[in-house]
Amino acid sequence: MTAIPRFEPLAVRVDNGAGGGLRGMRLSPLPPRMIVAELEELGDRRSRRTKVWELSHHLHCSIVGTCLSTGELRQVLAKLGPVADDCSEHELHGRGVTLASQRDGAAKLLHKALDRKHRNAVTRFDKAGTVEEVRAEWREAVKRGDVPGGYWAAMTHPAASDALVREIFGEVHMLSHLVGAANRADIRKLADLEAENDRLHTKLARQQEQLRDGIVRRDARIQELNDLLARRIGEEALAGEPDDASELAALEGLVASLEHRARSESNRRIAVEERLARVSRELAREREQYTAARRDEAALRQELEAIEAKLAPQTVESEEAPDSLVGISVLYVGGRIDRLGHLRALSEQRGATFLHHDGGVEDRSGLLAGLVSRADVVVFPVDCVSHEAVTILKRLCRLTGKGYVPLRSSGTGSFVSALARMTSAVA
Repeated sequence: MTAIPRFEPLAVRVDNGAGGGLRGMRLSPLPPRMIVAELEELGDRRSRRTKVWELSHHLHCSIVGTCLSTGELRQVLAKLGPVADDCSEHELHGRGVTLASQRDGAAKLLHKALDRKHRNAVTRFDKAGTVEEVRAEWREAVKRGDVPGGYWAAMTHPAASDALVREIFGEVHMLSHLVGAANRADIRKLADLEAENDRLHTKLARQQEQLRDGIVRRDARIQELNDLLARRIGEEALAGEPDDASELAALEGLVASLEHRARSESNRRIAVEERLARVSRELAREREQYTAARRDEAALRQELEAIEAKLAPQTVESEEAPDSLVGISVLYVGGRIDRLGHLRALSEQRGATFLHHDGGVEDRSGLLAGLVSRADVVVFPVDCVSHEAVTILKRLCRLTGKGYVPLRSSGTGSFVSALARMTSAVA
């Protein structure tokens, strides 16, 4: 039987020149050990946290890129020497990765900056004493959206094993792919909307120009026929008194010709008016679609900003500040059962009380009146709630003077965006 080859996980390796500048990156297998062996041999792993230069250099790229912003990294590098204003983010990142692998004062400065930024996360992780407890703290940090702080605290924790470090490194690596894909999708959708907007404007201008030309030609033709009729009448008057029969025949021929032309022009006018009405309807429909697309775009941008703000690491001051929605009760009607726990956690993080009613699927619709009276604000996802429940909700909210907020979807982003708007309103 042929043996199946064993493949090691891949990591990004940064190659630096003699001058310290970033020269390139290549994929290489992760080393057998992610933490230097000397510390375990000395029995020091249980007494203190791992220093950044004691971690495998394969981890430095992800730690610097995930746990420090470009501005914060620039501040650290500025303490070691002048940093050019035109230095790119990629060059700054490369210098930071090089710094992390050096056992000198520069690496200590980088380590202190990471500890200072993620002090709260490190303090939470200090309570863990085993590998499983560190893994549990990491899971909680991911749920809270504090991936940078949890990543730094877990990687340097005394109880973190090589296996756990590899596991967390893999999760953060895949998260970076997901975030990049989401940003590319948003940029692609925005570009498509802008292109569609330009196309609609061009089409509208072309149709308006065609209609204007048709109306001008019709008016010119009518004026031409009027002039012809007046000229023919004048010529007949100057010719004197012709024979009655010939005069009658000429007049009948003229009348027949004019009637034929009038019918033709009338048919053309009707056709132009019908086309104008049809184009106007199409234009109105396209304007509605364009407005809806812009509205969806604005909602998506707002939800993305709310999610990014939620995922951003919190400072000590912001964590010590009182919650913005303390004392507020939020009633969520409808939605998906598998997301309720997450939505409840998001509400309670801001100090709000989370109430729920499924809209009459299993809960009785008669319970809505009591829940609305207890709530300060009512929210419901328009894509996952019955029309009957929405009708009852709106009537109850008008009777009790409570506000209601329809959500664009049952996704977490719409709910986070609504909580952010409530927070702004309370502030």
